[in-house]
Amino acid sequence: MAESDMPGEILELRSSIDNIDAALVHLLAERFKMTRRVGQLKAVGNLPPADPKREEQQIQRLTGIATEAGLDPQFAEAFRAFIVAEVIRHHELIAEEYAEGRRQGDVPPLDTYS
Repeated sequence: MAESDMPGEILELRSSIDNIDAALVHLLAERFKMTRRVGQLKAVGNLPPADPKREEQQIQRLTGIATEAGLDPQFAEAFRAFIVAEVIRHHELIAEEYAEGRRQGDVPPLDTYS
């Protein structure tokens, strides 16, 4: 079906969806900037990349928010788990880089802006 044959309301909704998708990507980019810094601080403090207690608190908090927002809590948890898995992967890489720098006596500076 050509776009010109599409009902106007669908086109308007798609435009809004595209805007929301862009906002979500920007929000995720900001979130990962914050979690990168957390990973750097964990590496310096020799803390583990994962924090099971924090994760459990977040599951409870986000499940409640999802329910209040009318979003399937299981979907919200799956989405959170996907993001957290990536964050932990980043934290592990940061910890490895930092540990390697310590072994070589050349601790990399913490880049707080990337």
